[in-house]
Amino acid sequence: MTEYDGVFFDIGGVILDLTSVKDGHVDFLTRLAEQEGVENVETFIEEWRSTLGTYFRERNGTEYRRAKTGYQHAVDTAIGYELPEPKWMPAFEAASTTCLEPNPAAAETIRTLDRAGLYLGVISDIDTWEAESMLAQFDTADRFDHITTSEEVGRTKPDRAIFETAIEKAPIEPEQCLYVGDRYEHDMKGGSQIGLVTVAYGGSATEHADSAAVDHVIDDLGELCDLVGL
Repeated sequence: MTEYDGVFFDIGGVILDLTSVKDGHVDFLTRLAEQEGVENVETFIEEWRSTLGTYFRERNGTEYRRAKTGYQHAVDTAIGYELPEPKWMPAFEAASTTCLEPNPAAAETIRTLDRAGLYLGVISDIDTWEAESMLAQFDTADRFDHITTSEEVGRTKPDRAIFETAIEKAPIEPEQCLYVGDRYEHDMKGGSQIGLVTVAYGGSATEHADSAAVDHVIDDLGELCDLVGL
């Protein structure tokens, strides 16, 4: 018998090393600048980042805005003309393959929990295609029973809708599930409000370790195996 019956994971900051995302964006834009003959690469990158940031900040409350739409808008703005997705996506995919990395022990821990028979799910503010691509790259996609994304639900965390959708898919009660996240407002408070047992892993989540919304704090994802009683 394990202590818990399932584990939900956030992707960015938990499964995915966020530093590698920044590196991936630079790699992508450098490739694209070379492809399109952009001379001032640094300005091109700054314009893309600024446009993308504005795109996400302009969303209404927890309403989700698709990342791919934002990428497209940022590319067109930075480059100064419309560049269809088939023209920029190969550079994006190549950069992702080259740069994106999982956090230490993430993939190994996911496989261990899966072999132990636990229910595994994802709850993440991300486009579905991007979530599936990242998990496949880390050789963990087939370890998850369900993936719930903000694109699917149309809402970002901490909106109850994304958590409720994930719980509805699971064959177990929320109090029997750990939820691992790195953001306090989005992950810890969001998961806690529907009864998930929250686990802070880095970021602002760990900074609020004494909060009633944080049930456990870990420094290494491998500690999840101890928490579930393996």
